[in-house]
Amino acid sequence: MYQRLRDLREDRDLPQRALAELLHVSQATYSRYENGGLDIPSGALIALARFYHTSTDYILGLAEDSKPYW
Repeated sequence: MYQRLRDLREDRDLPQRALAELLHVSQATYSRYENGGLDIPSGALIALARFYHTSTDYILGLAEDSKPYW
C-alpha cells in the first residue's frame, strides 16, 4: 500500500508537501503515511483516492486496476 502512495505521487511529479497540504497535515505526517510509520485515516484515504481518480482498494493494494468504480 505504502509504495502505491509514493508511486501515485511520483508519477505526477508532486512533492510530499503538496499532498500534505491537500490533507491538511504536516509534510512529516504525510511522509509517515508513505513509509508505513502511520496508518492513513479513512478520510485521508478517501481524499487521496478522489485526488488521484482511483479507488481506495487500489491504494490499499486490494485491487490491481487503478480505475475507480464510479
